[in-house]
Amino acid sequence: MRMMFWAGFAAFSIDQISKYVVIHMMELSRIRSIDVLPPVINFRYGENRGINFGLFGGGSDASRAILIALALVICIAVVMWARKNAHTRIAQMSAGLLVGGALANVIDRLIYGYVLDFINMSCCRINNPFVFNLADVFIFAGALGLIFFTDSDGTGAKGGGKKKPRKATGKKAG
Repeated sequence: MRMMFWAGFAAFSIDQISKYVVIHMMELSRIRSIDVLPPVINFRYGENRGINFGLFGGGSDASRAILIALALVICIAVVMWARKNAHTRIAQMSAGLLVGGALANVIDRLIYGYVLDFINMSCCRINNPFVFNLADVFIFAGALGLIFFTDSDGTGAKGGGKKKPRKATGKKAG
């Protein structure tokens, strides 16, 4: 549990600090665009009122409350599930990254009414119009980690756990 907490704390803190530095200190909210390593990495100001790629982003107070509640329910479910099934450090860290990233986006919705996004990545003559933030990266990385580093039998890692003993049948080997 300690590993999950510290990974979540790190993800939450890194995301919130990055948003404060880029959006407020570098004044991205005012200037709207900063070319960092064009065209691969750029900072573009974005206000996401929905979920990924702005889906379900009606912008109403009701939709904001629903998205906050949904994120909190998912965080609670992930923590409860991870307490029973994430036995390896990397699985616990993955759960923490997912929860920390989700809570960072929840804080944005509570403070601003939307999630602050600022990272834009394009490549190979493809102009990507979407922006995201580090919390989104942590959520994605955490979800992938949980998929790849936990197993359905609760051992914590694919093929890495102990085998369960066989039940006795009552018959003697003979």
